Amino acid sequence: MLDIKITKTTSPKAKPAADQPLGFGHIFTDHMFMMNYTEGQGWHDARIVPYGDLTISPAAMVFHYGQEMFEGLKAYKGVDGKAYLFRPDMNAKRTNNSNKRLCIPELPEEDFVQAVKAVVNVDRDWIPEKEGTSLYIRPFIIATDAFLGVAPSKTYLFMIILSPSGAYYESGLAPVGIWIEDDYVRAVRGGMGFAKTGGNYAASLAAQVKAHDDGYSQVLWLDGVERKYIEEVGAMNIFFKIDGKIVTPMLNGSILPGITRDSVINLCKHWGLEVEERRISVDELIEAQHSGKLEEVFGTGTAAVISPVGKLRYKDDVMTINGGVIGELSQKIYDTITGIQWGKTADPLGWRVEVK
Repeated sequence: MLDIKITKTTSPKAKPAADQPLGFGHIFTDHMFMMNYTEGQGWHDARIVPYGDLTISPAAMVFHYGQEMFEGLKAYKGVDGKAYLFRPDMNAKRTNNSNKRLCIPELPEEDFVQAVKAVVNVDRDWIPEKEGTSLYIRPFIIATDAFLGVAPSKTYLFMIILSPSGAYYESGLAPVGIWIEDDYVRAVRGGMGFAKTGGNYAASLAAQVKAHDDGYSQVLWLDGVERKYIEEVGAMNIFFKIDGKIVTPMLNGSILPGITRDSVINLCKHWGLEVEERRISVDELIEAQHSGKLEEVFGTGTAAVISPVGKLRYKDDVMTINGGVIGELSQKIYDTITGIQWGKTADPLGWRVEVK
């Protein structure tokens, strides 16, 4: 167990008004968690301090060689007034999967969860209460050695910052348009596609700009080898309801193992629905749409939870999904997961964790 030292701010910020639009990722709370790693000493000096800028060498390896990872989860104000997390143990496990790939020292899973709970508890008054809002939690680790050489760093900084946030997409649950990218690729097996690291997101920006310029919200990536198998959306995993079955691309090393993805799969199985994790080609998708078997498409992720897709574009083919409105299954999944997160509905799979 970590011995976390807490230094509270003497100049607390004004909190957003209850009816103030929060946006996503623009507002930050009063405190942050920090912990250092030194080779030979391990992780040490766990502390919660006032939120503020960092002093770091311009030669820090994170700036030059990209050795860093991050996570994303949320805290919620339950209808009973208590603060809750959603499956934080899964974020802890994924943190270490990313760390292994990036040669970052592993972090004990129980320490990760303890750190998240501790900083959320200090800033629990920042958790917004309006429906659809939450306290976004951003843990991350950066390499801090001041060294211009390609090698794993010997020192690291683990931090957690918090941001009260509203809907990730301004459109909320309104179906979004997705651009199926046929030029750029995001990742390939053997690379870093399964790791939650900034380089994967930087690699997506050029295609994202292209999609936005054409009026689409997100990019749907194809595999990097054959350029024909569906992988994931820029900030989400992707699901299709085809002829009554729930289909999602199988994890293959180039797809991020999303925690909401795993939750959706388990929920659907819990409800007795047939779920297939397999390869699905863009040609199969187009054929399903043209034959009337493509019933729903939706993305899943921590930020948006569920994002229904109303339009898919692939080259010259523009497909309208479910008449451009949210599907029955998408709505049910969203209502169930958010109901669990906010304590409105039963938690049959034991995913809700109280912050004490």
